[in-house]
Amino acid sequence: MLALLFAMVSRPSDAELVRRFKEGDRDAYSELVRRYQNRVFSMCFRWMGNRVIAEEVAQDVFLALFKALPRFRGDAQLSTWVYRVTVNHCKNRDLYRRRRAHGRHDSFDGTPDDDDMPKRQYADDGPGTDALLHQTEASGILQAALASLDPEQRRIIVLRDVEDLSYEEIADILELPKGTVKSRLHRARHELARKLGRKITVADVI
Repeated sequence: MLALLFAMVSRPSDAELVRRFKEGDRDAYSELVRRYQNRVFSMCFRWMGNRVIAEEVAQDVFLALFKALPRFRGDAQLSTWVYRVTVNHCKNRDLYRRRRAHGRHDSFDGTPDDDDMPKRQYADDGPGTDALLHQTEASGILQAALASLDPEQRRIIVLRDVEDLSYEEIADILELPKGTVKSRLHRARHELARKLGRKITVADVI
């Protein structure tokens, strides 16, 4: 117990790790990666909807962070900066995928032609005999609905409702007024609910 308390007290802050990295301590960067890798991957996966692509984007994010960290001045919290870099990489990868798929037709009710996109999964119209399978299918519907949103709407939904960031944090990450974040989130939630319709209920994904 004492060892655990000591470890918690002695856990270096983000600012301390950044300082050590700038002084040439590469282990400090490894600690930052461990600290943020789950959050970065989670966001990439929710945005891309594909585990392999999410892993690739997350790797690109940490490579970019490694290169840019020496220029990080600390004007914002490191977590805000990490999320901002992640958002930009997800957005760029999304644009690349959309350009590749130019001229292809992909509706929410259809099957994607792009190999990068996950296959659509839908819940059975009636109650399933396997609750876990039903929840997995429902989650697939939710992920497909997220993927069909406008990138701006998806970005807001992921940051607020998936990553559970505050309005202030999202405003800093997206460099938008807090009021704009709230209004865009309201519209994004409305659009997501419209796309989901009656195909899924809250109980399906809890």
